[in-house]
Amino acid sequence: MKPAPPLPASATTIAIDALQADPDYLHLRQLPGLLIDLRYASPRNLLGRDVYTPHDCAWLHVRAAAALQRAAAWLAHTQPQLRLLVLDAARPQRVQELFWALVQGTPMQPYFAPPERGSIHSFGMAVDLTLADAQGRELDLGTPFDDTTERAHPALEHAHAAAGLLSQAQLARRRLLRTAMLHGGFAPIATEWWHFDCGDRDQVRRELRRIV
Repeated sequence: MKPAPPLPASATTIAIDALQADPDYLHLRQLPGLLIDLRYASPRNLLGRDVYTPHDCAWLHVRAAAALQRAAAWLAHTQPQLRLLVLDAARPQRVQELFWALVQGTPMQPYFAPPERGSIHSFGMAVDLTLADAQGRELDLGTPFDDTTERAHPALEHAHAAAGLLSQAQLARRRLLRTAMLHGGFAPIATEWWHFDCGDRDQVRRELRRIV
């Protein structure tokens, strides 16, 4: 297995532990109405191990944080019994490289950005999340977080529902989550119902610092 290629020498970076002192980043605790359960700070993920501790990765760039706050406010107004539950936010580049080393050449590879391109998570401009009730109990959206089957693909939801692989209730919850995030200014992707980007990916990579 080939090692991950190094970042370009011209890349501008910031250490994950430096985010707390930088005005360009906000901690998720500063955003009211959110629940937080970072899955990569636990073994409850497809890697089966904690890859964040001892670092605090519950951060977003201020642009994404403002968008997430708008999404949470819309959901609170529309469905006051529900909350957004954040599953992943800022992801250091070193973790992205670890992911790539583990998934390269496997069926999971398409779900991860190669290190030389990098994940938008590593710029604090993407978030993974789901819906929960007011007590923090996660709702059923058809698959677990980090599921790598096609049942997790928003682009195939209607076909899966027609085939009985997704219930109408699961489909409705996914639509509600997407609607909330679209109200905030996020964009969904075709392969993971839980993942949302804030801003154009190419522009983010050009203009913002990569978290390492």
